[in-house]
Amino acid sequence: MDFRERVRGALLGGALGDALGWPVEFRRLDRIRAEYGPEGLTDLADAPLGGQVTDDTQMTLFTAEGLLRGGRPEDLHAAYRRWFTTQRMSGPGPRPDGWLAAQEFLYASRAPGNACTTGVATGYRPAAPFGQDGPVNPGSKGCGTVMRSAPFGLIGLDPEQAFRRAAVAAQLTHGHPTGYLAAGAFAALVTLVATGTPLRPAVDAVLVRLDAQDRGAETAAALRRALRVAAEGPGSAEAVERVGLGWIAEECLAVAVYAALVGTDARAALVLAVNHSGDSDSTGAVCGNLVGALHGLSGLPADWCELVEGRDVVLQVADDLVTAFALGNRTALDGRYPTGT
Repeated sequence: MDFRERVRGALLGGALGDALGWPVEFRRLDRIRAEYGPEGLTDLADAPLGGQVTDDTQMTLFTAEGLLRGGRPEDLHAAYRRWFTTQRMSGPGPRPDGWLAAQEFLYASRAPGNACTTGVATGYRPAAPFGQDGPVNPGSKGCGTVMRSAPFGLIGLDPEQAFRRAAVAAQLTHGHPTGYLAAGAFAALVTLVATGTPLRPAVDAVLVRLDAQDRGAETAAALRRALRVAAEGPGSAEAVERVGLGWIAEECLAVAVYAALVGTDARAALVLAVNHSGDSDSTGAVCGNLVGALHGLSGLPADWCELVEGRDVVLQVADDLVTAFALGNRTALDGRYPTGT
């Protein structure tokens, strides 16, 4: 499987998990089962919101755009400011700042995270040393750090570089060390999986990195809990809820890893990742990033791919990441990503 196939799978898989989880976010498991049956919501075609994506996919795309428009923390902050604009307007203005900001479907506010919105509402502030509280929302370790960080693992960095750059960018909105270190762990994990490492050895490698990191213990403990529960037998919603509910960064990552480990294929993993009493769209999105990187675009449910909102834009961004970073050909991007802005 070539790298482009994995990058396309990772970004579109995230959108699929986001869209499947969005209708059941904020709903308890018993209510989900009462409406959809004992297995919960199992088919995107049955989702009442028509394949809509949320801030999880939106911010992932703007993360990719920030990388394509320079990649410095300041560039990521500017990209997240452009995302923030989409949350306050009904559609793009007459002169949108770049190609991505011109996409109509992104102008939807679907329960964006508080720390994400407040974090980018002010000017850029440099990150703190790892293990210390960051300068923005220092008490927050919400899953908004993890759900947007897959692109750092899809641009040809080694796992250590991906970890570091994702963790720095996570501090733009969330200052709690667990929040930004979980984002770094996820980016490193995506890097390993997207370059062909099986998921379990990739998790083990990330755990080594977390164990060596001051304040990495919470994320490491959550991942070890996911591994332990996964080893007990077939997946279930009750087992997911033993791993976590996904509202906080380390639990979001752990639930996604659990579902990806025990799911028999991408569809099964995504269904498992969203049917629980927690942050279903975020756990679905992160699981989708992982299974998409594992199985590639062709391993995702083809019928769901046809239904998800923004499919062509997501795939274009994936191709642009590969063109710019794996192939080193930024000049082929047709002016979609102006730099220095």
